[in-house]
Amino acid sequence: MKKQIHLLLTAFGFFTRIPVPFKIAFSQDNLNKCNRYLPIVGYVVGGISALVFWGTSLVFPQSIAVILSMMTSVLLTGAFHEDGFADVCDAFGGGWTKEKILFIMKDSRVGAYGAIGILLLLLLKFFSTNEIPSSTIAVAIIIGHVISRTMAVWTMHTLNYVREDESSKSKPITKALKIKDLLIAFIIAAPTFLLLGNNVFLLILAPALVAKLWMEHYFKKWIGGYTGDCLGSIQQVSEVVIYLSIIAINNYNTYENSFEAQLNSIF
Repeated sequence: MKKQIHLLLTAFGFFTRIPVPFKIAFSQDNLNKCNRYLPIVGYVVGGISALVFWGTSLVFPQSIAVILSMMTSVLLTGAFHEDGFADVCDAFGGGWTKEKILFIMKDSRVGAYGAIGILLLLLLKFFSTNEIPSSTIAVAIIIGHVISRTMAVWTMHTLNYVREDESSKSKPITKALKIKDLLIAFIIAAPTFLLLGNNVFLLILAPALVAKLWMEHYFKKWIGGYTGDCLGSIQQVSEVVIYLSIIAINNYNTYENSFEAQLNSIF
């Protein structure tokens, strides 16, 4: 049990700015295995962000509450995944060979592709979250954070890590994931099925899975695998796709109910 607590605290120490109760000694093994607990990180970050939305929505318009919730998520993680998405935009936008892409991705500076990409992503995240019915937003935020991180964990198992140089900031934790760790991540994420129901959840999961598979194919084609920044981009894109899927399902149900009501009025 002590070993698992160390792994969990390692995950929070690396992927968030949330203070851990005591110092955890560095361990390559811990850094590799802590990824199994990324869904728990999603529950905590998503839960706190959802709580901020709920609390601020009592006194502010929904749009402001959504922005405050997004700001909370960024503060809790230190924009860890957003930074990865921006780096991926810069690298794949400006590089045409594996070597050039990896070189640009390693650069800490943000270029035009990265700035435009992260701006559009945040705008899409805001507008999509704001379009979700207010009664569902808090649940959607939690689901988005948990499942998107589970998708990133899944990628660690299905693709090879391609950056082997010591200058990589994410090298210690982005090795190939064992099937045991992946199954643990799936089990931890499974309770999200209960939040919206099995049928609806599958309709949300399927588009996120398609987005993940497409991005994996793209990364494998250009660089032969993934880097830590690629994982961050998969998390961010999957989260937004989940919000868009919830909107699509809600709009479909609204249209179906409206159409049925029209038929009933006629007949």
